[in-house]
Amino acid sequence: MHIWGKVLGFLFGFMLSKALFGALIGLWLGHIFDRGRGFNFNGLSGGKEDDVSRQAAFFYTTFSVMGHVAKAKGQVTSHEIAFARAYMDKLGLSNELRQQAQDAFREGKSAGFPLQDRLVKFKRLMGNRHDLLLMFLEIQIQVAFSDGELDSAERAVLHTIAKFLGYSGRELDNLLEMIVAGANFQQQSGRSYRQQGTGAAPVSGQQLANAYKVLGIDKNAAMPVIKKAYKKLMSQHHPDKLIAKGLPPEMMESAKQKTQDIQAAYDVIVKQSK
Repeated sequence: MHIWGKVLGFLFGFMLSKALFGALIGLWLGHIFDRGRGFNFNGLSGGKEDDVSRQAAFFYTTFSVMGHVAKAKGQVTSHEIAFARAYMDKLGLSNELRQQAQDAFREGKSAGFPLQDRLVKFKRLMGNRHDLLLMFLEIQIQVAFSDGELDSAERAVLHTIAKFLGYSGRELDNLLEMIVAGANFQQQSGRSYRQQGTGAAPVSGQQLANAYKVLGIDKNAAMPVIKKAYKKLMSQHHPDKLIAKGLPPEMMESAKQKTQDIQAAYDVIVKQSK
């Protein structure tokens, strides 16, 4: 078992940052090195080492901010804990990566977590990769909505996150509506989006309304508008594109699920328009 990359990465990261954040990033980089992905130290900016650093930052920041969002109301509820565990299960994390995710989550919910500082660093490292920023924000919204509602404290944290990632309040509100509608759409169907999109069961008016919201369009939108919104969302959440931009391979399952959700909503709309 190769461990020296992780050991040295952890120590090097801690020495550079004097904090758990840097240590865990170093641990991830060491983990990647031990797995044989390697680094291209002769490359310039944008080389493979930058991609690995970006993946490490996305993974760690996702779970640390997730912990902060979960603590927004003053204490982490069973719903937020269940969501975090289910999310880790869905990703199929190894014991090692699961421990890293749990450590990041704990740091995020600790007192004095430097949310704004972390978001600034995260945004800088992601650069103009807006699709990654969008997915990151969507994950945090799902955490806040895990108990089926959003209170003022959770909304305030989400607005802070959106602001530092470059999203306006209006854009966040639109995204909130899309994600809440998606959760309701799935709950109403009583089965997966994929089954709903191809099944013969009748679609209720509320389900259809939520399907439009999942695509972020008006219920009276014409088919060309519907197709354009569908293609844009599918492109933004395409797993292969996100991996190429810096999404950790371990988190590909989230992107796959999102594209399935979008596809199912589109299929319902098309079916009902015939």
